[in-house]
Amino acid sequence: MWATAVGVARVRALETERENPLFRDPLAQAFAAAGGLWPSSPPPEDEAARRRRLAVSFSIVVRTKFLDDLLLEASASGVRQVVLLGAGMDSRAFRMDWPEGTRLFEVDTAVPLDFKASVLRQERAVPRCERITVAVDLREDWPAALAAAGHDPALPTVWIAEGLLIYLPEDAVELLLARIGAQSAAGSRLGLTLGSRGVIERFSSDAVPGSAASMWVSEMPDDPVGWLAGHGWEADGHTLRERAAAYGRPVETPPQREERPGGLISAVRR
Repeated sequence: MWATAVGVARVRALETERENPLFRDPLAQAFAAAGGLWPSSPPPEDEAARRRRLAVSFSIVVRTKFLDDLLLEASASGVRQVVLLGAGMDSRAFRMDWPEGTRLFEVDTAVPLDFKASVLRQERAVPRCERITVAVDLREDWPAALAAAGHDPALPTVWIAEGLLIYLPEDAVELLLARIGAQSAAGSRLGLTLGSRGVIERFSSDAVPGSAASMWVSEMPDDPVGWLAGHGWEADGHTLRERAAAYGRPVETPPQREERPGGLISAVRR
């Protein structure tokens, strides 16, 4: 899935080039170039495929801004441990301003972390906080690996699972949430992105084998706030349309179906 992470970096690089970007990610272009996705133009595609690609890109931009804001709020509340699950080409350790004492853990498998490390060396990138990589498969005992890397479950943590849960079957999602909860002190924060209802049906029917959409298997539960309450989290859900409007990037097309509940989730451990 590291190639998918490079694709996300390309979207972030394109956003960074905008006149008024929702965020700036100076390393994104380097990740995309090293992965062979920069410079490039979209492949030949029909109108329906083009619309789907633009919709996915738009969702990546909005979710990135949403989770940036969540992280800033968590830091302002005093949280100094950050865990990025399935970190991919995330460059928040390098592009965001972190309070002194922040420790940021990037959890992913060795292949994307090694690829990322080579680009970071090439770019001579310097993190703005203590950055710790944890090479482990999330299907394995990642909490033990995280603890061995220095994570302290007695202290509040802000957890980010961005663009991750949609690739996991339901039982794996439940296990992931249970493991996160077991490592979360009171005051911990959680940022999730969930696949909206019907997204697999809309995107996977003609998805190219090996593409991101071809690997999507999980959509949000009917009541994500209630679901997270069952895992010990007090959550709020937001739709992409709501957040896009708040960021000055309103969705011009009317909703085709009921868009609640939302797939952008922020939560607090009480």
